[in-house]
Amino acid sequence: MRRRDFLTGAVAATAASSVLMLSSRAAQAAPAGAAGVTGLSSLTKDAKPISVEERLARIAKLQRLMVDQKIGALILESGSSLDYFTGVQWHRSERTTAAVIPAHGEVVIVTPAFEEPSIRETLAVGGDVRPWNEHESPFARIVGALRDRGVTSGSIAFEATTRLFIVDGVRDASGGAYTVVSGDALVKAVRLIKSPAELALMQTANDVTLAALRYVHGHVRAGMRPDEIGDMMNAATVALGGAPEFALVLINEASAYPHGSHQPQTLREGSVILMDVGCAVHGYQSDISRTWVMGQPTAKQRKVWDTVKRGQEIALATAKLGTPVGAIDDAVRAYYEKEGWGPGYHLPGLPHRTGHGIGLDGHEPPYLVHGDTTPLAAGMCFSDEPGLYIPGEFGIRLEDCWHMTDTGPKLFTGLAKSIDDPI
Repeated sequence: MRRRDFLTGAVAATAASSVLMLSSRAAQAAPAGAAGVTGLSSLTKDAKPISVEERLARIAKLQRLMVDQKIGALILESGSSLDYFTGVQWHRSERTTAAVIPAHGEVVIVTPAFEEPSIRETLAVGGDVRPWNEHESPFARIVGALRDRGVTSGSIAFEATTRLFIVDGVRDASGGAYTVVSGDALVKAVRLIKSPAELALMQTANDVTLAALRYVHGHVRAGMRPDEIGDMMNAATVALGGAPEFALVLINEASAYPHGSHQPQTLREGSVILMDVGCAVHGYQSDISRTWVMGQPTAKQRKVWDTVKRGQEIALATAKLGTPVGAIDDAVRAYYEKEGWGPGYHLPGLPHRTGHGIGLDGHEPPYLVHGDTTPLAAGMCFSDEPGLYIPGEFGIRLEDCWHMTDTGPKLFTGLAKSIDDPI
C-alpha cells in the first residue's frame, strides 16, 4: 500500500514528512552514506532494462488487438504506459507530450520543440518525433500524425489516464472526424501479464527494499521520529542501488490509520512501528510493509499480528488459476469476520482491499477487492496486504508482493516469520 498524492505521516507539520518520495533522478544522485548508512552495497548492478525488442513486441501485440477491434490508433500522453510501450520517460504538464501508436506503421511522438532532445534520449522504439512550438497546436500535430498513418476517420482510443483537454483538443482539431473510445482494455491486455524480464526487475526491486528494511530494523532507536526513520530507509535503498519511491513510517497510534496521521509521534518502548516502503529498479516497483514493536509486544499486539499473517496465507492459498481475483479478498475477509473483525470493510478491521496489481506502476489493475471478476492468470503480479486497524490504538500491516505462475502463486519475498522476527 502507498499514498503518493500528498506528503503525510505520523509527525507534526513542523517536522519533515514521513512519506519521502524521491524522483528516480534525485534518488540516484543521493549520497549512499546519507543518514549514516554504511556497510551496504548495490544489489542492482546486474539488473537489465527492458530491451528494445521487448518494447517492439508489446507494440506489435497492441497493433494486432487494434486491427481486430477496428481501432485506428491508440493515443497516450506522458506516464507509465508511454514508458511501457516507447521508453519515453516524461512528466505531465500543461504542454502536451503524447504518442500516437497506429494500428499500422511506426509510432509518432508529439512534444514541445524545446523538449525534443530530451524526449529522444529515452525513445527506444524508433519512429517519428514531431515537435510543436509554443504558438502552435499539439493537437493539430497529433491529427496530422493520425492522417499520415492512414487513420482519417473511424475509432481512435485514448489511454485511460489521458487528460480531458487532450482528448477534446484532438477531437476539435480533427473536426469530429473520429469516434473516441477508451483504450483501457487495449492497454490492460498487454500490460497485465508480466514478462520474465519484468519479473526479474521486480524481484531485484523487492530484494533491495527488504534488505533496506532489514538495515533499518537493526538501527531504529528510542526517541526517533518517523521522518528520521524514513530518511534512513531511503538512504539505505540508494546505497543498495534502488530508486526510492516512498517511505511511509507510522508509529504508535498513527499505525491505526493506513496512511497515517498529522499528530506528532516519537519512538518509545512499546511503540508499534509500521513501515510501508518501496523502490524502483529500471522503473519496476516493489511494495513491502512490515510491522513490529519496540521492546516486548503485548498479548493483543501479538494476536493481531498473527491474525494478519494468517490473512496473508489465506490470500495466497486462495490464488488459483482462473479464480476471480476478488475472491481472494472475500476469503480473507470471511476469516477476519470469524475472528470478530469488521464486518466487511468496517473498523476495527480491514478497511482497504487485500491487495493491488503492481509493475511499472505501484498500483495497477487488477485489484484484490470484492467484485473484481478478472480471472487470475499466470504472469499477473499483486501485493498481499490484509492489514488490521484499531482506531485510537494501533494497526498491523504485513505486505509482500507475488506473481502468479502455472503452478500457483510465487512470492518475491518470504512472509515475515513473527512479530519478534518481522524481516
